[in-house]
This record gives sequence, structure tokens and C-alpha cells, in this order.
Amino acid sequence: MGFLSVLSYAHKLIEERMRSGEAAIDATAGNGVDTAFLARIAGPSGSVHAFDIQSQALEQTAARLEREQLAGPHIRLHLRSHAELEEAVPQEQHGHIAAVMFNLGYLPGQDHATITKPDSTLAALEATTRLLRRGGIITIVLYTGHPGGKAEAEAVEKWAAGLAQRFFQVLQVRFLNQKNDPPYLIAVEKRQSD
Repeated sequence: MGFLSVLSYAHKLIEERMRSGEAAIDATAGNGVDTAFLARIAGPSGSVHAFDIQSQALEQTAARLEREQLAGPHIRLHLRSHAELEEAVPQEQHGHIAAVMFNLGYLPGQDHATITKPDSTLAALEATTRLLRRGGIITIVLYTGHPGGKAEAEAVEKWAAGLAQRFFQVLQVRFLNQKNDPPYLIAVEKRQSD
């Protein structure tokens, strides 16, 4: 049995921290894999907010939720930048989000020119540190093989490395001997106490 993929490892980290009835965010809905994953954990008493700037991504996400019988009013799909997630998430959920997932890059099977960018990604990441509950987690899967991917990954790494150790723990998971720019994971956990 081999190692988990970085996305599977991100899922495992979230499964260890998030409980049924809690709120979560998929900051980059894409084709809905992470939205569906979070919806299964949250259950009907929890909630999931999924963000994407591409309507076809949200259409694919909605179709996946329907197929997997996860759709419902507790799942909110937002056609807007993840940089705006703090305004979109209801005030009563601020400080109570259990998990936030980012898959950076482009929507598979669609226009590779439409990519996540450092400015909006860093704004979204900063906002999630305020939205997260203690013990909550942010997972960021970074893809560097496309134009702009390496610059975004460097910006995210710098941001994560600068988080105060007193309040956050930061983990990086990557395969060192794979070719062709394999994706890697940065996970940020908000400490239970100061």
C-alpha cells in the first residue's frame, strides 16, 4: 500500500478535526470533490460554503451534490472570488468554521488561462484565519506546473511561514522524488489555546 495522495491526506486531516453539524468552506469549488467531501462530514445539521468564479464549476459542483444525494439548503454555492468569502459567510459563523479547503490552480478540463492568483488567494487565506474556530484547519493543495503556479505557491509558503507559532501550526507534505511538478499540501491548524 502506497502513501496517500496529497488531496487524500488533506481529507484525512480534516476528518480528524471536523464533526457533524459544523460549518466548512470550499474556497475553490472546481468540480465539487471537496464540497461533497465536506458536505458528507457536515451532514444536514452542518453547513458548507463553496466558492468559485466560474459558473461551470458551480454547475459541476451542484450536479455532483445531486448525484451523491448531498444537496440541500445547508450547502451554499457562491459565484464569487474566494477573496470575498469573509463577507459571504454569515456573521454568526465567524470564528466557528471547522475546515477550509483550497485547491489552487485551474479547473480541470476547462480554460487553463483562468487560474487562482496570489493576491486573491492571500486575501482569502488571511480571512480564513479569522473565520476558523480553535482546532480548525485550512488545507491548501498547491499545483505548480502551470504558468503562475510557482509564484502563487511561493507567496502561499511565505504567508504560511509567517503565521505566529503561538496561534497556528503549519505542516507541509510533499513527494520529493516525483517529476513534473507534483502537487503538494500546506495545512494550517489554529491552536486550541494561546
